[in-house]
Amino acid sequence: MHGRVAELMPDSVVVEIGGLGLAVLCTPTTLAGLRMGEQARLATALVVREDSLTLYGFADADERAVFELLQTATGVGPRLAQAMLAVHRPDELRRAVAHEDLAALVRVPGVGRKLAQRLVLELKDRLGPASAAVISPAPLVAGWREQVHAGLCALGWSAREADEAVAAVAEDPEALAGAGDPPQVGALLRAALRTLDRS
Repeated sequence: MHGRVAELMPDSVVVEIGGLGLAVLCTPTTLAGLRMGEQARLATALVVREDSLTLYGFADADERAVFELLQTATGVGPRLAQAMLAVHRPDELRRAVAHEDLAALVRVPGVGRKLAQRLVLELKDRLGPASAAVISPAPLVAGWREQVHAGLCALGWSAREADEAVAAVAEDPEALAGAGDPPQVGALLRAALRTLDRS
């Protein structure tokens, strides 16, 4: 999908193509790379239900492929698959499944230990190996606190929990340093999720 960004929301973007605005659900990291009024190019997946047609958008085709593979596991729908990609990049998910890292998998809201075990069992031989290449995430723009807060709320945390997590990350020099220079929205979102795990 290629078109102009007409509207940005906490969990989605409206892309205008030929005068038609299409709402696309995206992870906070993907949304962080989009700008109002600029052209966006997203890999998309259409999820068809009896009462709805929902577009999910991804930064690249690899992310979309992992999204579709995750849904082949028992108990994983599109919303949960997207939440998993909001917390972990595709290669992080591959590593977690390949090394049976249940602790990493249960960081995703909605994934308990039993589901994490099922993901390892059903997907270990299907997700493929993690890439050796290091992919640089989109650089952080002003207002990272709002983006991380919106991302946490979109993942199901309450506004109060999101406030506390953002405050904890803002006061954590290690989290900010580990997010790169300048800090990255995706890395800060993962740092915020870790603080919620500990609470």
